Amino acid sequence: MWFFGSKGASGFSSRSTAEEVTHGVDGTGLTAIVTGASSGIGVETARVLALRGVHVVMAVRNTGAGAKVKEDIVKQVPGAKVDVMELELSSMESVRKFASEYKSAGLPLNLLINNAGIMACPFMLSKDNIELQFATNHLGHFLLTKLLLDTMKNTSRESKREGRIVNVSSEAHRYSYPEGVRFDKINDESSYSSIRAYGQSKLCNVLHANELAKQLKEPL
Repeated sequence: MWFFGSKGASGFSSRSTAEEVTHGVDGTGLTAIVTGASSGIGVETARVLALRGVHVVMAVRNTGAGAKVKEDIVKQVPGAKVDVMELELSSMESVRKFASEYKSAGLPLNLLINNAGIMACPFMLSKDNIELQFATNHLGHFLLTKLLLDTMKNTSRESKREGRIVNVSSEAHRYSYPEGVRFDKINDESSYSSIRAYGQSKLCNVLHANELAKQLKEPL
């Protein structure tokens, strides 16, 4: 439909490519984490960030698939700096392990792109006994952001460059359950809707981003 090609306040539209959006940007010296970088939007995000000189850390569930994407990126962008680290967002243990290993490596962090997600799957529980879409799309990213926030703040102070946290949401956030986020019924299988549960998780992404914007508004 016509409005999908309409340009927004940024001057870009849904038809704009990542290369167009980042044209003229020099990301040399920046480090970014991209979750879900082994497929879909995550692959292109990682590729274009690497193209602009950013050190990209691919946080992926399948490290084999991640290694293949890394290989492809390096072929296309000679000299690209790309690393692959394992991260299973539906497991809070895995999120904590990833954050611990990242901080132990002493890496800076300028950009955190919370991109990974699953969509409209049958009712399932995570290893932590939480509805899988809510756990993967929201809770995993929420915890990851919380655990790495100090690293981002320190990087910002030392580099004198503001960091960025990007939560990739969806228009589906408009189609959550009627009551919005069902905190008291997250694991209610009897009333579970795969589409509305997805919308609920995407709504949480938006709310999380809004609250981060409020809390991080003041200069560090």
